[in-house]
Amino acid sequence: MKAKIIPFVLLAIVAISAAAQNKIIINTDLGKEKISKHIYGHFSEHLGTCIYGGYWVGEDSKIPNTAGIRNDVVNALKEIGIPNLRWPGGCFADEYHWMDGIGPRNERPTMINTHWGGVTENNAFGTHEFLELCNQLACEPVICGNLGSGSVQEMSQWVEYLNSSNISPMTDIRKSNGREEPWGVRYWGVGNENWGCGGSMTAEYYTNEMRRYSTFTKNYGNNRLYKIAGGPNSDDYHWMETLMKDGNPGQNFQGVSLHYYTIAHDWNHKGSATQFDEKEYFTTLKKTMHMNELLDKHIAIMDKYDPQNRVGLVVDEWGNWHDVEPGTNPGFLYQQNTMRDALVASVNLDIFNQHARRVKMANIAQTVNVLQAMILTKDDKIVKTPSFYVFKMYTVHHDATLLPSNIICENYSSENESVPALSATASKDDSGKIHVTISNLDPTNAKEVSCDLRGAEKISFVRGQGGDRTKN
Repeated sequence: MKAKIIPFVLLAIVAISAAAQNKIIINTDLGKEKISKHIYGHFSEHLGTCIYGGYWVGEDSKIPNTAGIRNDVVNALKEIGIPNLRWPGGCFADEYHWMDGIGPRNERPTMINTHWGGVTENNAFGTHEFLELCNQLACEPVICGNLGSGSVQEMSQWVEYLNSSNISPMTDIRKSNGREEPWGVRYWGVGNENWGCGGSMTAEYYTNEMRRYSTFTKNYGNNRLYKIAGGPNSDDYHWMETLMKDGNPGQNFQGVSLHYYTIAHDWNHKGSATQFDEKEYFTTLKKTMHMNELLDKHIAIMDKYDPQNRVGLVVDEWGNWHDVEPGTNPGFLYQQNTMRDALVASVNLDIFNQHARRVKMANIAQTVNVLQAMILTKDDKIVKTPSFYVFKMYTVHHDATLLPSNIICENYSSENESVPALSATASKDDSGKIHVTISNLDPTNAKEVSCDLRGAEKISFVRGQGGDRTKN
């Protein structure tokens, strides 16, 4: 069966140019899964200068701002169509007590950020400021509640403060702080990394706690919470099995998180962000492709206990983790960004897209000045990183229909190991336009790529956009 005439095709190519023969076969008439725009989400934690100096400068700053939030950062993130933003952590969420971050700023108590640098946190950026940031970005807030050091009552009251329009103490406090109407926050993390910094819990203990906390995080009005259970670290399949078997998926949680960072060496020596040879470059790409195996195996467990596909897999921390830049605070996780990071971004986004049936959200770590950032700031200046431009190219896939595709390509080899030289995503938007993003992972050999658009009667126009690594 042939598809209708396709009026337009955009070929968005990441780091690719002409030479040898490779082929991508795209079935333009067989797509059925939607690529959720929330796969292109972001993560911002009270860590280093992500919040203070990254987003928040205060109303009195000479840096142009709106309600204390940097205009240049907001405008840049709008370019990549940021769909959601996760906050306040991360490990910081496990010690964050939300009521310290509301009310007059000069009356808010301070705390020590024990996870990240031991610096004093003055709580100037709290619930109202975060939701104002999301309002300026026109994105969905994803709030991670404190199950590690917090209480059931504390989490329950935060949800009430955010979402209730009833007459109640929390509603009265919100109104006294200048917000009359509830925000209607939907996405809610029931804890973070509870196998580690969120409490060093066992899978069985966390599952019981999650059930208890979930019971008291209520829906208000027409707003239905999308609760994200704290899922496994990397290949901890026992954690996923326990959570899906005993956690009552679909009822107590609608999403389950997964964390996996790409590290070139090991946790004690991660490697430089900018000083690396081709062997280390290859190892980074090979390790980032491990995400594909992780998704396959975790999704198989989810399918076993949730054959109705009610629960989404939420990869809410991912990306390259390098050693910090020399001379910077080791607790601030500031690293530079190169074309290697851009390719790690494109490969992971392709993997998430291919698993769109189950992967419903992902959040790269982190948005500004931390880890694999989209933006780096210094005083009143900003830089958009190579990773930023990958996310900008991939906006064409937001909420588009995934098109089944098959890549026939050369391998990129190093010593006795190899990986596919190409990575790609093809999708069709609601107007019938087909978009293809292709990455060439081979740093020394250009690739000539042909696309076989099966099921398409006619292509009326083709346009390309590329990123040349030699110019970065």
